[in-house]
Amino acid sequence: MANITRNHTGPRMSQSVVHNGIVYLAGQVGTAGAAVAQQTQDCLDKIDSLLAEVGSDKTNILTAQIWMADMAQFADMNTVWDAWVAPGHAPARATGESALATPAYSVEIIVVAALP
Repeated sequence: MANITRNHTGPRMSQSVVHNGIVYLAGQVGTAGAAVAQQTQDCLDKIDSLLAEVGSDKTNILTAQIWMADMAQFADMNTVWDAWVAPGHAPARATGESALATPAYSVEIIVVAALP
């Protein structure tokens, strides 16, 4: 049987799942109602924390999916993202527009990372 570790598990989801050296994070959101730049920073801070808990970090991110409520805010999100990504360690990334869990959320970020 495969060894699967689930962290911060609730009735609906886990915030992170580790399997075969890969870390899968749930979608991370920021402070509802805050500006998109602040929500993006909140998401990235949560990602840093969740990865650190399992012994990884942003230099090990393989893929990122970013969902935005309004692509008109793409540049504001990218300003924060670009400052956060470790030079030389940019993951494969996709960004799309979608209705999020509540209208107060502007951005949600989902990452998959490797354990070092």
